Amino acid sequence: MAEFNAYGKRVGSIFELIGNKENDITKSIAWVLYCCPVFMKKFVSAIFDIEIDPKKVDMYYQKYDSQKGITDLELTDGKNFYIIVEAKRGWNLPGDNQITSYLERKDFQKSEIANKAIVTLSECSNEYAKDHLPFIQKMGIPIKHLSWQQICSIAENSREQSNNKGKNLLNELREYMGGIMTMQTKDSNWVYVVSLSSGKPDNCRIRWIDIVRKHNKYFHPVGNTWPHMPVNYVAFRYGGELKSIHHVDSYEVTDNLHKQVPDMPDVKESNKYYVYNLGPAIVPNKKVVTGKSIRQARRVYAMIDLLLTSDSIEEAVKISKDRENNKKE
Repeated sequence: MAEFNAYGKRVGSIFELIGNKENDITKSIAWVLYCCPVFMKKFVSAIFDIEIDPKKVDMYYQKYDSQKGITDLELTDGKNFYIIVEAKRGWNLPGDNQITSYLERKDFQKSEIANKAIVTLSECSNEYAKDHLPFIQKMGIPIKHLSWQQICSIAENSREQSNNKGKNLLNELREYMGGIMTMQTKDSNWVYVVSLSSGKPDNCRIRWIDIVRKHNKYFHPVGNTWPHMPVNYVAFRYGGELKSIHHVDSYEVTDNLHKQVPDMPDVKESNKYYVYNLGPAIVPNKKVVTGKSIRQARRVYAMIDLLLTSDSIEEAVKISKDRENNKKE
């Protein structure tokens, strides 16, 4: 089948044409809720564990209130449930002020419907959301969370009972959400090369090298002088040479590293960290030295094929940059 490309990337879902910002994600999910009754039923059931009639559900995208602003999405059947949805991109959650403004909306506050909730949607796991939402209940209303992974699971579980139109939309939503669920550039062959210390992280019981070797994990702060986005490949150098390259199979964001690496202290850090779950080691079949220009703990990027074929990391970095510059000309 011929490929459809937009803005230099293959399009696999109609929702990718809408976009991947927070409002775009909300619109996409809302459309599938509207078009797929089974998905609507299972979505509401995941929040309240009740049976509803999708034909009686009204949805409001970006409903305006002159006093309390705009909501992302509201769903209600006027009798059994009333949900206000707030969607966030990545590992982000709404704050106290935003949730409170939703709770104080006149329509929501005055409604006598028993099953009411504010529902946050983002990439955050339920455990992370539980620890980082400003509250799990306020003014007698529960604040609940569904991860993008849960939305994908609900979509998958809705396929069998849906008609052909519904199945197609659910398939496209799952592909779209798969791209939203990770900020990694999956088709990138750039490798983030870091120096791996033989020492231990502060107050940790094991060495950096053992965190990688024994637990297949690596972590670093989010942003500042570190990557703002999770990388696709990470390589480790120590002892003056390249030791291994690993694909980042998945990642989590946390401010308590103990939850992902039990040997780390059980404390809340001031910064967020990416914790990478590493794939099997790709080991060079020859010695690849560091090179004179890459000193101490300096971190660099190089293309994976060049790291494995060059005589030094320094050489791989230079040729990688030259190759990238030649593409732009």
